[in-house]
Amino acid sequence: MTALTNYDRLESPGLYRASAEDQRRNVIVSVGEATLTITDTHEHPLIHWSLPAIRRLNPGTRPALFAPGKDSEEELELDDATMIDAIEKVRNVIAKRQPRPGRLRHVLTGGLVAAVLAAGVFWLPGALTRYTATVVPAPTRAAVGQLLLDRFARVAGKRCAEPRGTASLARLGMRVLGPGAAQIVVLPSGVAQAGHLPGGIILLNRALVEDYEEPDVAGGFILAEALRAALHDPMEDLLTQAGLLSTLRLLTSGKVPDEALDTYAETLLTTPPTALPQPALLAGFEATRLRATPYAYALDQTGETTLGLIEADPVPVEDATPLLDDGDWISLQGICGE
Repeated sequence: MTALTNYDRLESPGLYRASAEDQRRNVIVSVGEATLTITDTHEHPLIHWSLPAIRRLNPGTRPALFAPGKDSEEELELDDATMIDAIEKVRNVIAKRQPRPGRLRHVLTGGLVAAVLAAGVFWLPGALTRYTATVVPAPTRAAVGQLLLDRFARVAGKRCAEPRGTASLARLGMRVLGPGAAQIVVLPSGVAQAGHLPGGIILLNRALVEDYEEPDVAGGFILAEALRAALHDPMEDLLTQAGLLSTLRLLTSGKVPDEALDTYAETLLTTPPTALPQPALLAGFEATRLRATPYAYALDQTGETTLGLIEADPVPVEDATPLLDDGDWISLQGICGE
């Protein structure tokens, strides 16, 4: 995100609460490349918000209130003018990047339709889908991912957001993927184990943090979903299912029809994840110094179908270091607040 080049290492105090029932707490807010990081006063990360998805709750009023997306119960209050201006600058840049009606759009749209008709053999629906997926900007991907996450919440329940558990989840995500690489969300139900959405959103079923004795299982599923998203673009999957008309609408207006989003969300809830090539998976575990064996047994308790991951585990248990300390792991296991 280049909109913040004049705000290097920008930080400010703020007030944060995870839901309407929670008390506000003092936090430190800092701006990164694509995320807003919220830490407690001891500099322990609580949560990361995607900058493109942030919404202003009270335009024109100070102190400013922000949320990480539509219909979210989380709330951040800021009184620092420089920080507020920085966030607003990002939001304005994103708004300006969205396509707008006008002569140029009509000319480009007409040219695109003519090209599709004139070169139908080349511009098959699959080719157009792949092309569109490659040119969708990051802010649009983040917005589409947030809309899909909102639909998941209607079926699976609100995301688990107990503050201490959320902070521990952020630390686990940073350990596995690095800072700001993904927005990780724990859901009460819905996804069988894990999934991913456009815009770098990774979904985990609460069972992955509640039913196992170590965080390596959840870490393994976070890594696997990040690899799936890298190997095959989830935006392309969405457009493939949505069809040619929805693809053209995204290409020309920057929006995906609601019915296409609803259908894709239903598909994600019912379709098993695509199998990952074992070499790529093992390479990912080795690069992140993550044990593959706990993940393998979580996939198959007998280990019969995942024997290759177990036998070729690049990080022997005697060489492994804990992904989280005991306090963080206990907090993460209580992220759903029950």
